[in-house]
Amino acid sequence: MRYLLNRFLFLILSLWAAVTINFVLPRMMPGNPAGIMFAKFQGKLTPSAIKALEAAFGFNHKPMIVQYVDYVKGLLTGHWGLSFTYFPTPVTSVIGSSLPWTLGLVGLSTIISVIVGTALGILIAWRRAGLLDSILPTTLMFLQSMPAFWVAFMLVYIFGFMLSWFPMSHAYSDMLTLAPTIPVAFSVLYHAVLPGVTIFLTSLSGWMIGMRNNMINTLGDDYVVFAEAKGVPAKRLMFTYAARNAILPQVTSFAIALGNVVSGSILVEDVFSYPGIGYQLVTAVTNEDYPLIQSTFLIIAAAVLFANFLVDVLLVRLDPRVRTGGAGA
Repeated sequence: MRYLLNRFLFLILSLWAAVTINFVLPRMMPGNPAGIMFAKFQGKLTPSAIKALEAAFGFNHKPMIVQYVDYVKGLLTGHWGLSFTYFPTPVTSVIGSSLPWTLGLVGLSTIISVIVGTALGILIAWRRAGLLDSILPTTLMFLQSMPAFWVAFMLVYIFGFMLSWFPMSHAYSDMLTLAPTIPVAFSVLYHAVLPGVTIFLTSLSGWMIGMRNNMINTLGDDYVVFAEAKGVPAKRLMFTYAARNAILPQVTSFAIALGNVVSGSILVEDVFSYPGIGYQLVTAVTNEDYPLIQSTFLIIAAAVLFANFLVDVLLVRLDPRVRTGGAGA
C-alpha cells in the first residue's frame, strides 16, 4: 500500500510538472497567439479585437501567477482555449473529434499486434532453432527497422495506387455522411486497413522477440525442467508453467503501450491524412496553432503518466516481491 501511495504522489507531481511546463513554454516564445492571428488577418483586426483575442487565448497583461491560476481553472473546467486552425472552434472540440479515430485505429492495431506477437513468441521459443525461429525474427526485425512512414508509403503505392485495392487517404468515403450506419462502418474499416497494417507490421517484432526471450529464460528454470521430468503434457508445460510466468513483462509493456496509443502514430496518420490526434498535431505545428499543440501534448503526457501508474498497480498485483518490498520493488 505504501508503494502505491508513493507512486500515486509521483503521478500527481508529474502531472503538475507537465501542466506547468505546458503553461510556461508558449509564454517564453516571442509574441503571442493574438499577434499571430493578427498577422494572418493582415491588419484587418482592430485593437479591441486584438485585446479580446489575447484574453480568449489567456495571453493578457495580468500577472503571470494570475494567468497560471486561470489556466489551471480552465483545464479543470474544460476551457482549453480556441484553435487557430479551426478558429473559433474550442480546442476540446477538435481533440474530442480526433481522439476516437486514434484510439480506434492505433488501439486496435496495438492489441492485435500484442496478441499475435505474444503467441508467435511462445511458439518459436517452444520450437526454438526450428524453421519459424530462423525466419520470423529476422524478417519482422527487418520490417521494424524501416521507418513507419516509409512502410506506409510503400503500402499506399502498391495497394492503393498500383492495385487500387484500398483507399489511399481519409477515414471514410467522402460520399458518405458520418453516422452510425452499416455502410459507414464498412467504409471506416475499409479505410483503416492500410494504416492499421502499417502499425501492425512495424510493432509486431518487438512483442514477438520480447516474448520469445522471456520464454527461453523461463524454460530453463528449475521448476519447468522438473515438471518436464515428471512427464507434464507438452501443452500444459508450455502455457501453464512457462508462458504464464514469462508473460509478466509483456503485461507491463502492454500497459505502457496503451498510454502511447493516445499519441497515435503521428507520421502514419499524416501519410494517410487520417483525422486522428497525430494528424491534428502535425497540422497544429504547421499552422503554429499553440493552443492545440499545448493541449495535445498535455493529453499525451497525461496518458503516458497514467499508463505508468497502471503498470505499478499491475506489478503490485502480479509480483509479490513488490508488495513485500523485495527485489521487484
